[in-house]
Amino acid sequence: MTEPDLNLLIALDVLLAEGSVAGAARRLGLSASAMSRTLGRLRTATGDPLLVRAGRHMVLTPYAEQIRGRTQNALFEAQVLLRPSSTALDLSTLERTFTIRANDGFVEAFGASLIAAAAQVAPLVCLRFVAKPEKSSRYLREGLVDLEIGVLGVMGPEIRLQALFRDRFVGVVRKGHPLESDAKVTVEQYIAFGHVVASRREHISGPVDEALAESGLKRKVAAVVPSFPAALAVAKASDLVALVPASFLINQSMAGAAATLCCFELPVKTKGITVSQMWHPRAEVDPGHRWLRGVVLGVCRQQVLALSEETR
Repeated sequence: MTEPDLNLLIALDVLLAEGSVAGAARRLGLSASAMSRTLGRLRTATGDPLLVRAGRHMVLTPYAEQIRGRTQNALFEAQVLLRPSSTALDLSTLERTFTIRANDGFVEAFGASLIAAAAQVAPLVCLRFVAKPEKSSRYLREGLVDLEIGVLGVMGPEIRLQALFRDRFVGVVRKGHPLESDAKVTVEQYIAFGHVVASRREHISGPVDEALAESGLKRKVAAVVPSFPAALAVAKASDLVALVPASFLINQSMAGAAATLCCFELPVKTKGITVSQMWHPRAEVDPGHRWLRGVVLGVCRQQVLALSEETR
């Protein structure tokens, strides 16, 4: 009886994740023709086409969809079995890259402190931050990232999570703005000025607008920008009011932005935000991953506590 070539498991996992011969070839560093031959071998081994053409694209067959999750788990289990035992983790010699998926605001607020905290005890560790244009559990499920940080979305029941801190939105204006002199900004004062909104999806309205609408009020949105740093830059150079998470001001405080910007509590109530770190169950007991999660939790809570004491 011919034993299956277990090297094909890696190619199968990548093909099912990419849904494309060309995409799989790029990830594995192979030529398109070599990847096509590998697909042929996989079709023979499984007795299923796996990928079929639908118009100008390739799609997974029902069988391929069915085994996608099992393939990922089987591959990761094999990698764990073949990885040297690390029960006694030596952080001073740990040479590893951890990939963290987070938005720009988190990286600006906590990135430098996380890097410094990790380097202090694990100098050979690299923290790689990648962009987060949308909420998706795909990156954790497929092992493309080690941690996802943000507000919990539809991530699937298997994803583990831990709350890092509670956050809230605050208003921000330039120094010298008419709202700066007011100890408590009223709703009428708030909507008297134009606003700049930060939205990756180009949304104009949000929770603040819903809260205003309950009182029959509406603010004037003069501009929509793709990020919180851009919103602050616009507010700093105009009379527009920006809306950012309070945690984002951690970085601004460190950078001396307090000399050019000031913040105030919103005159309407909005729901609080819970920022969490999320990971796949396969990393639950991995010593290096557990250490990383501890570093992230410690740094976030320490800096948020420092900010709250500073703004009392």
